[in-house]
Amino acid sequence: MKKVSISNTIKNVVPQIKLGLISAEVVFEKENKALQSAIDDEILRISKMPVEKVKDIPQIASSREAYKALGKEPARYRLSAEALHRRIIKGKGIYKISNLVDTINLASVKTGYSIGGYDEAKIKGDILFDLGKAGEDYEAIGRGKMNIENLPVFRDDVSAFGSPTSDSVRTMITENTSRIFLIVINFGGHENFDAELNETADLFGKFCSAKNIEIKIK
Repeated sequence: MKKVSISNTIKNVVPQIKLGLISAEVVFEKENKALQSAIDDEILRISKMPVEKVKDIPQIASSREAYKALGKEPARYRLSAEALHRRIIKGKGIYKISNLVDTINLASVKTGYSIGGYDEAKIKGDILFDLGKAGEDYEAIGRGKMNIENLPVFRDDVSAFGSPTSDSVRTMITENTSRIFLIVINFGGHENFDAELNETADLFGKFCSAKNIEIKIK
């Protein structure tokens, strides 16, 4: 299990924050019919929700408040969990990438948490959850260069590589990924987090043949 810590800069503003960590060996598949069926069920559930109610989902609401408190506008740098919900309600569904990425998205819409999903082998050294520095950016998946100044970001020995808005290309999951590292971001310190992490791990066991699973709350 990778060592993860939270900076005092974030703790002082969002003292209730918790990070759920999941590490597991997995098997990559381009598609999985059982997984797609589970995703379709969630799409049906969420699509009935008015789009203006998405921001009231407790996990998303607390995440938006944390962004504002940390100096980032959540409407512009939309949290990934919120973006997924809005996409579904607008009839666009969820991107089909692979069983690994799609299971992360399924877990995110089921729980309301933004989840960072990484190829563990690409993370170098320990991880710090901290604010992006002035003028800092990275190549975000599907977005190009993204300004991460004042954005809460995960940083290893190389550079910042992930955030609740969008993760970087450098540590992204690919067909060569054999071990994933997930960071579930609970800005509000919501209860039942242990159970939700176990349910997330179970999804990876079911759809990604996950084994040697490690779970920890930071």
